Parts: sequence; C-alpha cells; structure tokens
Amino acid sequence: MAVITLTKENFAQEVLQSTKPVLIDFWASWCGPCRMVSPVVDEIAEEHPEIKVGKVNVDEQPELAAQFQVMSIPTLIVMKEGKAVASSVGFCSKEAIVSMFR
Repeated sequence: MAVITLTKENFAQEVLQSTKPVLIDFWASWCGPCRMVSPVVDEIAEEHPEIKVGKVNVDEQPELAAQFQVMSIPTLIVMKEGKAVASSVGFCSKEAIVSMFR
C-alpha cells in the first residue's frame, strides 16, 4: 500500500476513522535520521498491507506535531481505533517498528 501524506485536513478520515492500524511517521526534510528511517517506513508500507502508513511533515503540519507532542523527529506513532498505542523516537530497525504492532 502506498504511503499517505497526512495533513490536518485528511487526518480524521485517514487515521482516526481507519479500520486498520496506522503507522505515522513525523519527519522533516532537513532531518538526517528522518531520511534514514523513511525508506524503512516505505518498505513496511509495501510489505504489510494490513497496516496503513502515513507521513506528517512537521514543518508543513505543526498543528499535528503539537497535537501529538512531537518534540524530536523522527517520531513514529502507532494508532489503533483512533488512539495512540505505541511510539518510538529516533531511528529504529524495521523489526522494531513492526513489533510496535504486536
């Protein structure tokens, strides 16, 4: 499944109302670790169709970053049934990210 660009306009529909678990990647173009984790997140999106994957550019969507109290990036948050159930800050392996769904 393709990675979705999340904005404040589509967040409720794509995340809060999703029937699938959602992995949200909070990132910025100037962030080195974000550029390292981005291809890993893309791979997860391709390999796990049971998971919806979205990315939030914190420079373009500061309201969403504030809503989730994102202080450092990359921040990964797993949402299930509209609630944050797991999170991780900084670079982590694909296995560590996928294990957030268990």
